[in-house]
Parts: sequence; C-alpha cells; structure tokens
Amino acid sequence: MPAIPSEMNPTTVAELQPDQAVTLFLLVWDKEIRTGQQSGKPYLRLALGDRTGTIEARMWEGFEDSKDVARDDFVKVQARVEAYRGRNQLIIEKLRRAKEGEVQPDDFLPRTREDVEQLYTRLREFAAAIGNAWLKQLVSGVIEDPAIVPRLKRAPAAKSMHHAYLGGLLEHVVSLCELCRAVAGRYPEVDADLLLTGAILHDIGKLEELTYERAFDYSTEGQLLGHILLEYEQVSKRADAIAGFPRELKALVQHLLVSHHGRYEFGSPKLPMFREAVLLHYLDDLDSKMAAMRRSLESPGDGEWSAWNAALERKLLRTERYLSGEESAAAGASAGAKTDGGGQGQLPLAPPGERK
Repeated sequence: MPAIPSEMNPTTVAELQPDQAVTLFLLVWDKEIRTGQQSGKPYLRLALGDRTGTIEARMWEGFEDSKDVARDDFVKVQARVEAYRGRNQLIIEKLRRAKEGEVQPDDFLPRTREDVEQLYTRLREFAAAIGNAWLKQLVSGVIEDPAIVPRLKRAPAAKSMHHAYLGGLLEHVVSLCELCRAVAGRYPEVDADLLLTGAILHDIGKLEELTYERAFDYSTEGQLLGHILLEYEQVSKRADAIAGFPRELKALVQHLLVSHHGRYEFGSPKLPMFREAVLLHYLDDLDSKMAAMRRSLESPGDGEWSAWNAALERKLLRTERYLSGEESAAAGASAGAKTDGGGQGQLPLAPPGERK
C-alpha cells in the first residue's frame, strides 16, 4: 500500500502511524550495512530516535551516499511508516545529515517527568537526615561537590535498562532512598544511616561510566572499568580525605558499593554479606525493575500486551486494559509472539552484561 500523507504531520516517533509519509529530524542510535537473506543485496539498517523512543529503519536503495552519517549524528529523513511484525518501522527514501542549527540536541533525548531541582532538594534532605557524622560528611561531600552537581542533575541511570533518560539517575536515587527509609522502619535492627549512604552513593560511578550529550553510551573508562569500580575508587578517596574516618566504617561503605548488584553474573564483585547490603541490593533491583516495567507499559500500543521487555525478558500485561475488556484483535493474535527490543517507543536492547 502506498504511503499516504498525514493530515497532521507527526513530529515524534511516538506519533508515527502506519502508512504515513513523513519527514523528520532524528538521532542515529545505531547504523550498519546488512545483507538481505533472500536477495543477497546490501541495505542500510538504522535505529533512529528522539525523546519519545526509537524506531527501526531500512533504506534499500541509494544509501551509498550516507557514508558520512554515523552513530550519534542528527539526520533528516524522508520516509514512509510501515507496520512489520506488530511494530512500526521506517522505509527511508531520502537521508542526509542535519545541518548546523537545524536541531537542538536536548530535544532528542528523553528526560525525567519529575522536577530535577525538587529531586535534588529531596536528596539533600536525605543526606542531612543521616545521623552518623562520618557518613553524613562523606555523602554531603559527594552530592554537594560543584563539579558533580550539574552532572548528577542530568545523568541517566543506565544506557537503556531503567531510568534511561536525562535526570534518571537522580530520580532513581531519590526513589531508592524513599524505599530504604520505609523498609528500615520495619526492621529496627537495620542501620538506616548506613543503608541511606549506600542508596545515595551506589550509582555515583555512572557519572563517569555513561556519556549522554547525544545518544546514551559508555565512556572509555565505563567500558574498561564499569561504574562499580569507578565509584569504589572515588568514594574511597573521599573517605581517605576525611581525617579520622574509621577504617571499619569505610570497609562497610565499600562493600555496599561492590555488592549492590547482588550476584556475580550481574557484575557484582562480591555478594552482599550484611543486612544493609542485602537490603540495598533488593531495593535497588526492585526500583530498577518497576521503572523498566513503567517504560514498557507506557510505550505506544493498543493491545493488552507490551512489547518485549529486555530488562525483564518478557512481555507485560496491561492489567487495566485486560480488566476492562479492551483488547485489540491484532494485539490478541500476537500476544504470545516473542519479539526483540528496539521497536517503536523502545530504546535499543542493552548489550550483554548491562543489567542496571
């Protein structure tokens, strides 16, 4: 079916509908030349996105002139929207790099819906509530460092798995602090100061691990070391700079950092070995998974089931639609089909090993 012009030309990925002819500026998340399995001919495959999500794109002919287009470039595409296996994709007719001044980079990156300044104020309140003077000094020294504050307000919490948007790290940390406070009240034997310290500092290494000026990616140090080692080194140096900081307390904080992923196969150098470390791991995992679910369930789609969730390795049921009896025939027919990530409204699949 030929593409038909939209009465209202969509401006974001989330607004795209099948059979539309569109002209859009998008950010290149991924680019590769592939060979068709049946035709044996090369074609251009792209993952393109904006602040509302990403979409797969194909260019079958005339892509030889796209050699100057690379990952993290902004491009202008003329394309038609095509439904393929239950998801939208773009069939590109024309493609070029965006010219200087045609786009504003921040317009293409997803961001938190929360007020970042309010989140940061809340974080400082949690730090101020820490009763242990050593831990309060350590935490405050990190989150109030003028070199850290701007990045802390902007950084995502992950490349794609959870809270993968500007301000996502701060949103995740504050949410985790709320969980820690609630759960610590149920278990009086837990050292709430130590638990809060772990919650505030457990992902501070992501400020160095991730890059987020355009598409979210890993820095060279992030690829080589990962955020756990980066934050272990940073926090250890800051503890050492505080005269008289107890050696045993420093070791507990270090353990919170190196064990918070909970399992060796998830990149944790050590397993959690005391109450606060176990709690931190499970609460961090809970907040991460709930955020990943929220993203899938809020992504565009008319059916009862979400697209494939890479973080949870499953589809998710939109229970409110199921209970109300609203079901798309197309969605119902494909509810059992397993799909990979990277479709409309979905960030690209995480590379092997990225858990949080």
